[in-house]
Amino acid sequence: MPTPEADALIREAYVAPMGEVEEALSQLWSELLGVDRVGRHDHFFALGGHSLLAVRLQARVQERFGIELALRDVFAEPTLAGQAQRIDASNDARLPALVPTAREGRLPLSWSQQRLWFLDRLDAAAGAAYHVAAGLRLRGRLDEVALERALSRIVERHEALRTRFVEIDGEPAQQIETGSDFNLRRVDLSTLEMPAREAAREEQAREEAQERFDLSRGPLIRGRLLRLGPNEHVLLVTQHHIVSDGWSLGVLVEELRVLYGAYAQGLSDPLPALPVQYADYAVWQRGWLTGERWETQSRYWREQLRGAPELLSLPVDRPRPAVQSYAGRTHALHLDAVLTGRLRALSQAQDATLYMTLLAGWSALLSRLSGQAEIVIGTPVANRSRVELEGLIGFFVNTLALRVRTPGEMTVSSLMSLTRETALAAYEHQDLPFDRVVDAVQPSRSLSHSPIFQSLFVLDNVASVTAMDLPDLRVESLSMPHTTTQFDISLSLMEVGDHLEGAIEYASDLFDAQTIARWSGYLEVLLRAMTEDPERAVATLPLLTDAERSQLLESRVAPLQAEIDAWTLVERFQAQVSRTPEAIALRSGQTTLSYAALNDAANRVAHALIERGVTPDTCVGLCAPRGVELVIGLLGILKAGGAYVPLDPSYPRERVWQMLDDSAPRVVVSAKGAAEQVGVDGARVLDVADTYSRTDTHDPVVALRPEHLAYVIYTSGSTGVPKGVAIEHRSIVNLVAWAHENFAVEDLACTVCSTSINFDLAAFELWVPLTQGGTVVLVEDLVRAGEQLDGATLINTVPSVLKALLDAGGLPTSVRGVNLAGEPLKRELVERVFAQTPAAWVANLYGPTETTTYSTWQRMPRASGFVPGIGVPVANTRAYVVDEHGELVPPGVVGELWLGGAGVARGYLHRTSLTAERFLADRFIGEGRVYRTGDLVRQRPDGTLDYLGRNDFQVKVRGYRIELGEIEAALQACAGVRDAVVVARGEAGGERTLVAYWQGEESTTATTLRHHLQGRLPGYMVPSAYVRLDAWPLTPNGKLDRSALPTPEADALIREAYVAPMGEVEEALSQLWSELLGVDRVGRHDHFFALGGHSLLVVRLQVMIEQQLGHRLNIVDLFMHTTVAQLATFMRDGNRGVGRLADSDRRGELRREALLRRRGRPIESERATELED
Repeated sequence: MPTPEADALIREAYVAPMGEVEEALSQLWSELLGVDRVGRHDHFFALGGHSLLAVRLQARVQERFGIELALRDVFAEPTLAGQAQRIDASNDARLPALVPTAREGRLPLSWSQQRLWFLDRLDAAAGAAYHVAAGLRLRGRLDEVALERALSRIVERHEALRTRFVEIDGEPAQQIETGSDFNLRRVDLSTLEMPAREAAREEQAREEAQERFDLSRGPLIRGRLLRLGPNEHVLLVTQHHIVSDGWSLGVLVEELRVLYGAYAQGLSDPLPALPVQYADYAVWQRGWLTGERWETQSRYWREQLRGAPELLSLPVDRPRPAVQSYAGRTHALHLDAVLTGRLRALSQAQDATLYMTLLAGWSALLSRLSGQAEIVIGTPVANRSRVELEGLIGFFVNTLALRVRTPGEMTVSSLMSLTRETALAAYEHQDLPFDRVVDAVQPSRSLSHSPIFQSLFVLDNVASVTAMDLPDLRVESLSMPHTTTQFDISLSLMEVGDHLEGAIEYASDLFDAQTIARWSGYLEVLLRAMTEDPERAVATLPLLTDAERSQLLESRVAPLQAEIDAWTLVERFQAQVSRTPEAIALRSGQTTLSYAALNDAANRVAHALIERGVTPDTCVGLCAPRGVELVIGLLGILKAGGAYVPLDPSYPRERVWQMLDDSAPRVVVSAKGAAEQVGVDGARVLDVADTYSRTDTHDPVVALRPEHLAYVIYTSGSTGVPKGVAIEHRSIVNLVAWAHENFAVEDLACTVCSTSINFDLAAFELWVPLTQGGTVVLVEDLVRAGEQLDGATLINTVPSVLKALLDAGGLPTSVRGVNLAGEPLKRELVERVFAQTPAAWVANLYGPTETTTYSTWQRMPRASGFVPGIGVPVANTRAYVVDEHGELVPPGVVGELWLGGAGVARGYLHRTSLTAERFLADRFIGEGRVYRTGDLVRQRPDGTLDYLGRNDFQVKVRGYRIELGEIEAALQACAGVRDAVVVARGEAGGERTLVAYWQGEESTTATTLRHHLQGRLPGYMVPSAYVRLDAWPLTPNGKLDRSALPTPEADALIREAYVAPMGEVEEALSQLWSELLGVDRVGRHDHFFALGGHSLLVVRLQVMIEQQLGHRLNIVDLFMHTTVAQLATFMRDGNRGVGRLADSDRRGELRREALLRRRGRPIESERATELED
């Protein structure tokens, strides 16, 4: 593409600069922007300026005028005249001069270098993630002598490339070597055939990029020259990030071009001498970044990041490893010219740069994927604010933590405005090195992820040189393989002509390639939508294409089963009576009842109810103990056309009367005086026994249709008043039809009914076998049923009851399968079933009462064992996963489950407003309704669903969204703990406390549990209180009653009050900490970082422990054992003979496994340079 001429640029009519400042500034603009002349009303960004050029303008203004022009001023006053006024009005004092410093004595590291030096000490495996690698393909006649001489001259010119990093008394220092020879290794691949030669080239490139550096020995730059043929070579150059960065790579390539061109022609070095070296900058930086400037910047970052989420909770394909391995891969990304042009136009219209627009889009995508309304994204800045630094090779780049808020109602234009202000404010405070920001903010320390942010965004809007000509040579840049990453996910883009190229780099321990490929598509869709309507709410921006959305909707719909609307439950039962009249329908103790006898008895009840005025949709109470009379009464109600309202006589009288008052039944069917027990008597009670003498046993003729009510079951209400869920015949018939398709006749032959009819599991236990010819075995208490279970083929219950049943002696050998529902199902329970019983399968069933018992299911045959998740929708059911705005979320993203289809209830009885709130029109297909479950799920890659808990029980601590199940699993792994439950106490939206309830050995203490969890979970996930219980409080339906868990007493709270050190080792450590941290006393449970410790002090502590206590500890050991007591215990019981972390096995099996994973990754091309905007 041709370079745009000056008249192609958008500009105001030319008006000559006025005055000395405008004329000087005009000259600076002209040089930076590459235009012939600049008028006083011309616009910096309209002439091609961008963020990086604005930074370079700052440096030139500082050099020319001796003042700091804030980056915000460049944006606020983008015209030449406006900037000149700011310069005239500035009273800024000149920065201290950057001059060469003496090389005698100890040379400090820059702040950024110190961070990388510490990371290398903490984990040498991380070093490969901080390599700056480049490749050049050289075609033509190569002068190898000139090439090596040019490379050596570059090393000679730049002290940073001759620097190694030594440790003196726990403090790092720069050691500059005098030798300048470049370490160029030659490899001849020309004898290999073409396919093998290219494969060998890639392998050489991978080895070169990944081979570790030793910071203490150097050199920290190296290269390989691969000979592919007589006129084709590849030059590979790798530098450690501690001596270089992306800008430096450009300096190196440019100097190589100039020097090689000169040496190949027999000329001398034409490059001007460098005014200063990197070591001069490091000394200068530490000199001026002090006092008020340091405090001002520290204060800004503390305020900016206070309360920000410390972890980006993206939906991962695998759990986060306890130790970050830095294994990474990349996915190439291309944004075409049309989209790029629209993004540029949007940027100009919103008074933003392309960088800011893309940052807003990336933030919006991460927010949507994570479900977090605010996120923190890292972004590198060149940090070369002085002209003297522009030609230096060195590690100048700093990383800024940008906190971006994306509340649901925010529009695209508002997000862009906020992003612009956030970026500008961060630029104004960019001098504070990121490592010092971490120390100022004091986030929770974790070895599993980077602090403060786990996502990076980079835009390189400097025209890149992809090819150049040297004497007799054509040079082309070469993509380098890259299999490491510093962060969970990063987006790097580069302006290439009229479009954008780049890559998404990701942690391969967390994400699959297919996941990132999908997300890349989501980003493009979202960016296009941003350009189409800047006033659209960010939360409603699409992520899916129309085709993807249609495919997702199709995947959420279960197979259809025809004719369900043509049947009532009564008709299904009567059809079965006709098929198997003499088969046993019910068994209760020693009593049995055939299908025909059951039908006759039910008909008697039905006729009696009809006489009392029962018609379709009439509510009829049912209050009877478990036994054949219960089922007779229930069937009789249905046959009369009524809807049965279960009134369990074991329930508290007050609750029964609440249900009676709300449902207002015309009649209450009772047996054995149950109704009288709860205070219901008189004319409206019909006792089943009173119908035995009736002779009208024929099926009543009732105008009953599938849309009439079958039953009303009351569930707990948030106000404490139960609400009645009204289920129609067609909904329960749909459940029955699905079950008949998926459960064998042999499975249903003898089904146990042990659940209270107030719990909708009983609907499955009764109606599925009774419409298939099976026998229903009625038992009062499943755990104590004993011989009553003989011959049972199917158990249908909740996990907690099954666990108790297994503890009490197990299941009869006749049981073919077990249905579990109502509570989250754990692997251990399924494995116990298969280990202790001959059951052929276990099924995990999920569904709220409002969608008729079961809506999704996961069948687990013995051969496959436990399968996580709640499976797929049952027949005629639609399962949508949506965000808080009711928009479909992509696979893998957490959202609320909305259920539609044949199982959806009519609504809540007499609760019109609540029905309207929870039951919505199904706008995804334009017909029917959906029920908002309030349950959080995500779709797995195989299309099944994972259940993650209730959305109204979400727990947030310090911005983290916490999965309580993860804490419970860690607690259950503690010695002495049999079972555990974790809840969050406190007002929603306020300060909440995690409380652990557990069952187990009395000898296990709360302190023991806490210390166990501290070694396995981040600090924000460790409960503050621990309560031991002998038994869980249960609801009448056998579920855990979380609301009945007791409030922890004062002695259950773990308080970190001062506890004196115990023993010689703790006392010695306490003294060292006191001396190092400058505090009067250190208790055995005090936390190193909470007392003011930071990364460099950790290194000094390591040295002090070795010198004074004779123990050699790894830096990682000090990070993992952060209290005096923990560290002392480790020193007594742990590995003491470990020195510096130099090899992979220093991290034990976790590190070895991580390295094996990384080495096994396929190679993918990626730009390995670090790019700055």
